[in-house]
Amino acid sequence: MRGMEIKTYCRELADRAQVAGRAMARTAGVARAAALREVAQRLQEDSAAIIAANAKDLQTGRDAGLSAAMLDRLKLDEKRIGSMADSVRQIADQPDPVGEVIHGCIRPNGLRLQKVRVPIGVVLIIYESRPNVTSDAAALCVKSGNAAILRGGKEAAHSNAAIAACVRGGLQDAGLNPDAVQVVEVADRAVVGELLKLEGKIDLAIPRGGESLIRAVVEQAHIPVIKHYAGNCHVYVDSWADDEMALNICVNAKTQRPGVCNAAETFLFHRDAAQRGLLRRVCDELAKRKVEVRGDAETCRLFPGAKPATEQDWVTEYLDLIVAVKVVGGVDEAIEHVNRYGSKHTDAIVTRDFAAAERFTAEVDSANVFVNCSTRFSDGGEYGLGAEIGISTDKLHARGPMGAADLTTYKWVAYGNGQLRS
Repeated sequence: MRGMEIKTYCRELADRAQVAGRAMARTAGVARAAALREVAQRLQEDSAAIIAANAKDLQTGRDAGLSAAMLDRLKLDEKRIGSMADSVRQIADQPDPVGEVIHGCIRPNGLRLQKVRVPIGVVLIIYESRPNVTSDAAALCVKSGNAAILRGGKEAAHSNAAIAACVRGGLQDAGLNPDAVQVVEVADRAVVGELLKLEGKIDLAIPRGGESLIRAVVEQAHIPVIKHYAGNCHVYVDSWADDEMALNICVNAKTQRPGVCNAAETFLFHRDAAQRGLLRRVCDELAKRKVEVRGDAETCRLFPGAKPATEQDWVTEYLDLIVAVKVVGGVDEAIEHVNRYGSKHTDAIVTRDFAAAERFTAEVDSANVFVNCSTRFSDGGEYGLGAEIGISTDKLHARGPMGAADLTTYKWVAYGNGQLRS
């Protein structure tokens, strides 16, 4: 496509989305929920076609030398498609966020004020690798009365197209405009830059992927962007930690699925916990699972199998079987380290000391702060949202896993009986 053709394509895509979004905002919540149940049914009925399309993407990925972790993120099978359909049904069954009265009051002059949830409008989602994002993002946008423009990565092009066909078919079967969910069919990267310029037609961009993708979106965007650059997540093991609990949490947070953004990348041990042998026990268990440990000087002394850590290790999101480990003097030092090096995603403390837990949750500046559980629970499905449109580490409009309600904004509505301002 030439430059002018790309501009025309993007504008027509956005125009259709805007028309469909306005219609979706007027649609009753029960109708949107019914449409999502049709989508879920389609996903399961067409699973063979989706798997066949996914096989093409997997072969292309292998030929291109994608890592095992990336291929795992790309892969679809009957179980994963079933989970996708279940997520869509869970979203359908949730309360309708559109029209919810967030706040209401009657002013002294008799004006009745309401702060009411409304759809954002047209949402552009740009993502990589994971084709389940196609159904998750579409379902969340439909549930919240928005229109979605989906731009997946080229590595999942066949899978995304097959899933989107199920979504659009389900919407059409339910009597809704299928243009409420559109997939960008042009591979040229210039399309993304052009879409990001369509201020007044596209209301919000949400990029999901690596830091380089997200920074590129932010640099090009003329529209608001909700983002998270990285998932450099921490677990701090306090002196008052239960040893078995700490061991299990650390192993799970690092190894249960190391290639995702809520996997732990750094462990901080209170010096007392480290010196009583807990650091060595955790590192031994990690080593059995082929995790490379990179530690500060004290960690290397307590666990000789560790490699010396550099300053870069404290800020790195490995997304791999690598972990950075450091010994700290207490909760104050742990909080300082997390706030200095972390990515404001998810950080956890393991402790039986209520005061230490309260300090950690109050002072760690992250979207998700946990006590005595794995960082892997930072997830829309685990939060009961059905799925997530992304995990925001921003401080404005939304933070943490974003569900349907986070894809709404609000308006003030006033009811009067002839009041005039004097």
